Amino acid sequence: MTTNRDIGERLLDFSAAVIKVLHHLPTTSTSRKIEDQLVRSAMSVGANYEEARGADSRADFCHKLQIALKEMRETRYWLCLVEKAGLIETEHTTGLVSEATELRAILAKAVATARGKAKELSAV
Repeated sequence: MTTNRDIGERLLDFSAAVIKVLHHLPTTSTSRKIEDQLVRSAMSVGANYEEARGADSRADFCHKLQIALKEMRETRYWLCLVEKAGLIETEHTTGLVSEATELRAILAKAVATARGKAKELSAV
């Protein structure tokens, strides 16, 4: 899924893809709990990224980006759990796990860059 698309669009597409994959989960009490956690974290990533884009300060920007990163880590965890538990055919989740891994790396780099710039500004 690697392209030069805006990260915000990738996060939106990713969340939509997660929602679509959830329709393949079995209807058990355990699956419903996983579904709830997965959909919350997947939707939160993009929402927090958008909040970061409209941040009032560099500190607020860094904080919101960090939350987006944490939510992406959680989303990737739930997707991997769904795969390992065999709740969904891996053909439905493999692309999502790869995209989650890429997005996690992008967000981690963005957090590190934002923190570095914040430290540079405070040292001046």
